[in-house]
Amino acid sequence: MAFLHYCGMTPGHRGRARDRRQPTTEPSRAPGVSDVAVVGAGIIGLATARELLVRHPGLRVVVLEREPEVGVHQTGHNSGVIHSGVYYEPGSLKARLCVSGAARMYDYCVERAIPHERCGKLIVAIRDDELARLDDLERRGRENGVPGLRRVSAAEIGEIEPEARGLAALHCPSTGIVDYRLVARELAADIVERGGSVLTSSPVHSVSWDGRRSRLRVGQRELVASMTLSCAGLWSDRLAVASGADADPRIVPFRGGYLHVRSADPPLLRGMVYPVPDPALPFLGVHVTKHIDGQVSLGPTALMVGSRTAYRLRSVSWRDVRDTASWPGTWRMARKFWRTGLTELAMATSRRRFVEAAAAYVPRVAELGVHGPGTGGIRAQALARDGRLVDDFVISEVPGALHVRNAPSPAATSSLALAAELVDRAERSEAWQAVSG
Repeated sequence: MAFLHYCGMTPGHRGRARDRRQPTTEPSRAPGVSDVAVVGAGIIGLATARELLVRHPGLRVVVLEREPEVGVHQTGHNSGVIHSGVYYEPGSLKARLCVSGAARMYDYCVERAIPHERCGKLIVAIRDDELARLDDLERRGRENGVPGLRRVSAAEIGEIEPEARGLAALHCPSTGIVDYRLVARELAADIVERGGSVLTSSPVHSVSWDGRRSRLRVGQRELVASMTLSCAGLWSDRLAVASGADADPRIVPFRGGYLHVRSADPPLLRGMVYPVPDPALPFLGVHVTKHIDGQVSLGPTALMVGSRTAYRLRSVSWRDVRDTASWPGTWRMARKFWRTGLTELAMATSRRRFVEAAAAYVPRVAELGVHGPGTGGIRAQALARDGRLVDDFVISEVPGALHVRNAPSPAATSSLALAAELVDRAERSEAWQAVSG
């Protein structure tokens, strides 16, 4: 196990550099007893551990991460957008936690000198049949309390984003960009500064409850904690079921592919331009996004794949294939969305189609073209037994543990607020008596 004392900046990042080292300890020196064990050092797990230590200084908190670094999977492979909260059903956890989480994320970036930009976003309608959906998004955004949201005309689209085209749009000035892997590293450093531990290369195979404490099998050894908070992302369903939770929902991996637009002078975008999404799907379509390093990307696609780590399309895990294929919800979803699946497959295998989709509302994308091999991330999408793509965050409880079962976008934006929600629930659980006692 590596004991992470410091997580610094990656090369090329601007902002406050940290002069810290990365010593490690031998497994025998790693803590074997904790008040709270947090499984997963993605942004949600790290935010949760920090929240525990902010509320309860001196609490023995350990974060356990299977990979050799923090923020390797969804945290390190997303679009880097700080979402405003316009898309989500009013009253849902996503709606509430996205708006409050974005505000907390901006504050945290300022506090830790993390490079970020509040650059704004346009959601553009390019066809008449999209205008009613734009109306619905505007209603949702206003009910959710999205700051500064306003409807703009076709002429105003060009004033905000000179290269964008459309019939009408929503302007979300509170939307921003950041490197979430860097945020994760700062959170890890913050945890250690507050007296917590982050153990990398420490896969958790099971969590059990003996009536008084959680027992976690970590690699070849056991760790004991008063309670466990599991934020295991792509493996959240397996760990939840192994600790006694219901099998429903199951994680089905969807690969989001990105292409990178050739640089332009003047820059192609000032912020981001998104299409109006399909309300039947929990995906936002192919959008054009500026990143904190100045690059512009197209994406993501949303293609169901054969591995929970299919960063390359050809990657296959037979266990992951079996888990997906044996789930009744997979076939029910496929019967409903098979046409969408074919479209996504075409997008994933044809750069021309990808570019054409984005050029429909940012025409200069076609002129500039794309470069490089493209990149991809895996979305841990929860799929219900009835074939429903679970759209909201889902947290389940078993004796001694809470499990985050579904945390897709905007989970990174919402991470600090979602962490507060998770700790609130932990403090109301029976197991918390052992923690606080």
